[in-house]
Amino acid sequence: MSDYRAIADVGETLIGLLRDNMQDLIPMDSIILASPGEIDAKDNVRLSLFLYQILENAHLKNHELQVTDPTKVTFPPQILELYYMLTSHVSSGEQDKTEKTLEEHRVLGRALQILHDNYILSGSLLKGNLDKRDELHITLTSLNLDDLTKIWTTFQGRSLKSSVCYVVTPVVINSVREMSVQRVVSKEMNYMQKMVKKEE
Repeated sequence: MSDYRAIADVGETLIGLLRDNMQDLIPMDSIILASPGEIDAKDNVRLSLFLYQILENAHLKNHELQVTDPTKVTFPPQILELYYMLTSHVSSGEQDKTEKTLEEHRVLGRALQILHDNYILSGSLLKGNLDKRDELHITLTSLNLDDLTKIWTTFQGRSLKSSVCYVVTPVVINSVREMSVQRVVSKEMNYMQKMVKKEE
């Protein structure tokens, strides 16, 4: 059952997926869940995943109350869309500018390939307390250059780097709000009888 930890569990799931499939290209610990604004050259980060926006999924919003037992119902879960920015960073040891850029593109290309090949996450791929019966869908979003630039301007002193954005949904946070209900044990029915006068 997904609870308040669902957002963190999705981040752990995505980072785990990238680390498991990129260790032949870059070190596992060089793939991190963090804002590009927090990364320094000395950190030796090669790929960062940044949660920059959380929205409610409008299409899955209207759920019914969940019956937990005969005397109790739980309010509907909150269904979220998580928006991530995936950014490639250069190795601190590389000096040639062209080779730095090519290196960034290779790392980003591999990450794109992995997320494309695993666009539906379920079962054992889901980490933490995510419901293993659920499915997470990963979709590349069409964020235009203006919107991408606006995000990067929040990172003081950082120049725009090769980045792509994804949305992950449906992310479920179950409600803990409950309401007591009473079962119907009897009902009373009154019938109106129509009196018909018989003609003699």
